[in-house]
Amino acid sequence: MTLKFYLARRFLFAILGVCLLCTILIFMIDFIEMLRQSGKYGSVPASTLVYMTLLRLPAYTEVLLSFGVLVGALATLLSLSRKSELPVMRSGGMSVWQFLTPGLMVAFTLGVLSTTVYNPLAARAREQSEKVYAAAFGKDANFLQTKSAGSWLRQDGDDGQSILSAVAVSEKGLKLRGVTAFVFDKAGHFTERVDAREARLMDGHWSMTDAQVARVGRKPEAFRTYLLSTYLTPERATDALGDVIAVSFWEIPDLVELAEKAALSSNKLRVQYQLLLARPMLCLAMVLLAATVSLRSFRSGGIQTMVVAGMVGGLGFFLMSEVARQIGVAGLAAPWAAIWMPVIGAILASVTVLLHQEDG
Repeated sequence: MTLKFYLARRFLFAILGVCLLCTILIFMIDFIEMLRQSGKYGSVPASTLVYMTLLRLPAYTEVLLSFGVLVGALATLLSLSRKSELPVMRSGGMSVWQFLTPGLMVAFTLGVLSTTVYNPLAARAREQSEKVYAAAFGKDANFLQTKSAGSWLRQDGDDGQSILSAVAVSEKGLKLRGVTAFVFDKAGHFTERVDAREARLMDGHWSMTDAQVARVGRKPEAFRTYLLSTYLTPERATDALGDVIAVSFWEIPDLVELAEKAALSSNKLRVQYQLLLARPMLCLAMVLLAATVSLRSFRSGGIQTMVVAGMVGGLGFFLMSEVARQIGVAGLAAPWAAIWMPVIGAILASVTVLLHQEDG
C-alpha cells in the first residue's frame, strides 16, 4: 500500500503540475486578448480585466485535463524509469498493470471530479464572465458573436414559428441585443418583422424593448415593450443561443428535452453530454497511451524517439476525436458513437501494445 500511495502521489503531482502550467499560459494569452478588447471598445480597469480572465479560465482549462493526464503520466513514468525505480519494481515481481493501477485510479478520479464538480463550477463562472463582459464593454461589444452575421435561432411558440437574429448574445442566450425577428403564423405565412434594441427570454415569451413592428400592408409601429411567444424557457433552454461550454453537466439532459420541444437541434448538446460522460475513460486512455511509450529502460536508448512518438500519437488522437465530435454535431453519426468510439479504440490499442511489451 505504501508503494501504491507513493505512485499515486507521483502521478497526481505530475498531472496537476502540467495542468497548472497550461492554466498559467492560457491566462496570459486570454488576458492579452482582454487588453486588446479594452483598447478596441474602450478603457476598462486592469482589475476588471483580470477578474474577467479568471472567470473565463475554468471553462478553457477543463478541456485540457486529458492532455495534462497524458503529459503528466508520461513525465512520471519516464522519471521513475530514469531513476531505476521502475526496473526495481519489475525485478521485484510487479507487472505493468500493478504499477499502472495507482495512475489509472488517479486519472479516473480526476475525470469524474472534472465532470461532476469542476464542470458545473466552470459553467457558472463562464456565465458570470458574460455578464461582467457585457457591463464592461457595453452594447457594441459581442462576446459570442460569430464570424458571420451574428447568431440565428429558429423557434416555435403558441402563435407560430419565428426566426431571430441577434448581433450580441449574453447571459447564456437569455439576453439578446440588436434583435431582428421574422414572425410566421401557424400556417407558415409571414406576418411581421420585429426590430428591437434588446430582448430578454422570459417564461413562454421574449420580452423585446424599443421594438419596431412592420406588418404586411401596414405602417411600422413602435412599441416600448413587445412580446414574442416561444417554447423556450429561461431556466432550461439557454443553449439555443448560448455556448455549450457555459452549460453545466447536470443541466444538459433537461436542455435536450426542451430544445427538441422547441424544434431546435439537440446534436450539440447530446455530443457535449457524451463528451463529459466519457472524460473519466478518456483520462484512463491517456495513462495507457503514455505507458506504451515510456516503459523502455534508459540504458536501451531510443527514449527521445519514443517520447516524440507518444506526443505525436496523443496529438493525433485529439485530432481524430475532434473530427469525430464535429461529425456527431453535424448529425452524421450518433453522438455516443462519435465520442466513445475513439476512446474505446485508444484503450484497446494501448492495452494491445502493453500486452505485447509485457508478455511478448
